[in-house]
Amino acid sequence: MHVRHQHGHLRSVERKVGPPVWEFLWRETDQSGNRVRRNRLIGTLEEYPTEELAQAAANGLRTCINEDRNRQPQQPVFVSDLIDHYLVTELSEQTNWHAHSTRIVYRVFLNRWVRPR
Repeated sequence: MHVRHQHGHLRSVERKVGPPVWEFLWRETDQSGNRVRRNRLIGTLEEYPTEELAQAAANGLRTCINEDRNRQPQQPVFVSDLIDHYLVTELSEQTNWHAHSTRIVYRVFLNRWVRPR
């Protein structure tokens, strides 16, 4: 599955009282799986007179929003890498999550059947 990064949307909003402000909008998925619209004030038009300055100010917020999605797309994960990781973490002799016989059977199964295919 391809992970999408949020770029968000920046807009200028007039206020009833005070100067207009830059508002940053994005969407998040809540715990129940529903998409929720979020917004955050970046600053006033007096602080950031151009959209480029407001975009630069919103970059820090973008990194926070995409923090859990920042796996490098240039580094693919192969099944053999997952097998190696599983053998080191789950099936090592230092762990006691699985019985000794289970570790032996899983190790043989992964190396004989899963890895070659």
